Amino acid sequence: MNVSPSSPVIDASTLAEMLASDAPLCILDCRARLDDAEAGCRLWQAGHLPGSHHLDLDRDLASSPGEQGRHPLPKESAFTATVQRLGIARETPVILYDDMGGQMAAARAWWMLHCWAGHSDVRLLDGGLPAWQQEGGEITQEARNVASSDWQPAFDDSQLVSAEGLLSMPGTLIDARAKERFRGEVEPIDPVAGHIPGALCRPCSTNLTQKGYFKSGETLDAELPQQEGVISYCGSGITACHNILAFAIAGRELPRLYAGSWSHWIRDPQRPVATGDA
Repeated sequence: MNVSPSSPVIDASTLAEMLASDAPLCILDCRARLDDAEAGCRLWQAGHLPGSHHLDLDRDLASSPGEQGRHPLPKESAFTATVQRLGIARETPVILYDDMGGQMAAARAWWMLHCWAGHSDVRLLDGGLPAWQQEGGEITQEARNVASSDWQPAFDDSQLVSAEGLLSMPGTLIDARAKERFRGEVEPIDPVAGHIPGALCRPCSTNLTQKGYFKSGETLDAELPQQEGVISYCGSGITACHNILAFAIAGRELPRLYAGSWSHWIRDPQRPVATGDA
């Protein structure tokens, strides 16, 4: 998929050209594994894109698990410190990648930087690390230092919706988890199985082709729910961002994020739970 300046994704060959130009650029490696909090760092240390820095799912893109869910958003001050440590300035283009088509956890980083923190130039490497390697891109173990920035993000909480908001306002809920988890047939992570009543199941994997690239904007536009006022959620607010990114690629109005998602919803036993397809 070729990239236009306004596209939220970029292909490997275009990224290679940007790297060769020595223009200012921040590349963030967002690889992670839900069952191993240290896996992302180990993967980055074993080999990464030149000049990239590790962005940790549990330490940088979330605060500690608890009453707000498994991956609650960090405090604004904590995320500001993270982006400053990484040298991200308002004018610095940011490229994000993982090794699962953006599902873990590059799309979450895109949402936090672009939708929440207000950075205007954030893109995800389409196809991720496999696409880079298929193009013959360099992999290195070199760690580069970076000068910190003084960027102060303007956080936009209107991109978020709370559990109370879900109960009190109209909107179309889309659930990014696999159909088996949505229906409540299996639940490998959370203590309660099922989904939020009234939600539609849109597994984030269906945003991708069999080769792990995003489908075209036209295809996504035809497949995604057509209703207005869409709200995206998943297990803990990670893959929900992948569906939001799919709306961006389709050129559609972006859904809001229920950041706590299912892992927060079930903290209150008074909240309703549905199973099956409805």
